[in-house]
Amino acid sequence: MRLDVVSLAPDAFAPLLALGVIGRAFAAGIASLHLHNPRDHASDRYRKVDDEPYGGGAGMVLKPEPVFAAVEAIPVLPRRRVLLMSPQGQPLRQADLRRWASSCDQLVLLCGHYEGFDERIRSLADEEVSIGDFVLTGGELPAAVIINGVVRLLPGTVGTEACLEDESHSNLLLEHPHYTRPASFRGLEVPAVLRSGDHGAVARWRAEQQQTRTSERRPDLYARWQAARNPAGQSSTEESSSPC
Repeated sequence: MRLDVVSLAPDAFAPLLALGVIGRAFAAGIASLHLHNPRDHASDRYRKVDDEPYGGGAGMVLKPEPVFAAVEAIPVLPRRRVLLMSPQGQPLRQADLRRWASSCDQLVLLCGHYEGFDERIRSLADEEVSIGDFVLTGGELPAAVIINGVVRLLPGTVGTEACLEDESHSNLLLEHPHYTRPASFRGLEVPAVLRSGDHGAVARWRAEQQQTRTSERRPDLYARWQAARNPAGQSSTEESSSPC
């Protein structure tokens, strides 16, 4: 997969290239990262990329011309999706990461900065994405989150792909508890069922734990999981897919 990031702080993405399995995926050619600075596409001698907002107000606004020029200079692959990092976007979900990883050859991630970006920049994006109900100084951290989440799902990144199947949010439920040796630690015991050797009982225990943990910690997810299992057979919006 080709990943193109439009950012005024391209150095923020250097750590991804050395980050465990993600870094190895880039080194192995499973994914490639390309960084584009709008400042390199500014037309004036000062490489200006921001200006005062029309109508007044605090802060500076990212100008459209350098961003449009940066995006238009990026090669276009057949299955491409342009994502705009924005606190006004749709909340990021695991289903989005799976959809992009499985159906896209290229993701272009647009990172805002300063007070915000010119509204016309929104027209470049296929989707606007938020990683939470809060505001950061720029879109670099959300973009890095998406890159990490997508690349780990690409075939060949994770040595044991079964690890991706039962983790939290893979089916709307949170993951069951994990234990390893020793069986007893400071009075805390590993559940007997996990040491029983009864694989059927272990599977049932884990399924029960997933449901209990989700209902207690994330009742919103639990409600959606229940809705997805309704007798009418209606599919969950979480699992829906859209073309890249």
